[in-house]
Amino acid sequence: MAWHQITVITNEDIAPRLADFFDNLGAVSVTYMDAEDEPVYEPAIGETKIWSNTEVIALYELDAEPELIKTLVYAQFKAEQLRNWKYEEVADQEWERAWMEYYKPMKFAEKLWVCPTDQEQYEAGTVCLTLDPGLAFGTGTHPTTALCLEWLASHDLTGKTVIDYGCGSGILAVAAILLDAKEAHAVDIDPQAITATQSNALKNQVQDKIACYLPEQFTPFQADIVLANILAKPLIDMAEQICNLVAPGGQLVLSGILHEQAESVMNAYQQYIAFNAPVQQEDWIRLDGIKR
Repeated sequence: MAWHQITVITNEDIAPRLADFFDNLGAVSVTYMDAEDEPVYEPAIGETKIWSNTEVIALYELDAEPELIKTLVYAQFKAEQLRNWKYEEVADQEWERAWMEYYKPMKFAEKLWVCPTDQEQYEAGTVCLTLDPGLAFGTGTHPTTALCLEWLASHDLTGKTVIDYGCGSGILAVAAILLDAKEAHAVDIDPQAITATQSNALKNQVQDKIACYLPEQFTPFQADIVLANILAKPLIDMAEQICNLVAPGGQLVLSGILHEQAESVMNAYQQYIAFNAPVQQEDWIRLDGIKR
């Protein structure tokens, strides 16, 4: 199946209104793209970050009339608010499979493979986690996740109890079990993350050792290892709450922290955690340490 694709560049104030207008005109989907390679690091939880110059992309079925849509849009918005209007017909494709052409097996600490389906790696002395792009963030390609996977694969998890706080795709919880943790408890505010974690646990045949919760379903307890790969601000805001989940002498791993945010995060946890030296990958920092 083919589609009409309309793209237009506008500013961060107009983009949401334009997206809603496209939707009201029958768009099958509307998405945002960065029009100027502007980095976005830390939107608030639940916020959709809009770039200062945003490309709005609308897909319509072939019975739609692109010229009529353009006329209606220009009647609703000022011409100077809209730039680079483009229209084309695009062929349908399996978008996840197309994306996976760029998603290749990754190895962490010579012990853990993370691989897309049909590209699994089997080596003596390693374990393989099968993961495909899906509903929730976390495939191991981003430095914040990679830093946590490297930590997990570098430590003896045998018999350990793990809490993955802000589990996303569940990649860290699943990895922990494959690396011989006793059990993992995955918590996230997003119901889709819970669904994704359950699916990935099943895919890797570790579903019996992973429990998933929305925050209101989770009864706090103290675990041997707590992983929190979220963002600096919520990490700071929830410092006491997260530290209360770590057993005395247990280990805490924090990620999702930019280099310039590391000191603020460490200060929030300093009374609870004896940190090791920060570990950096690109602009991102991992903090890990032992509960005092």
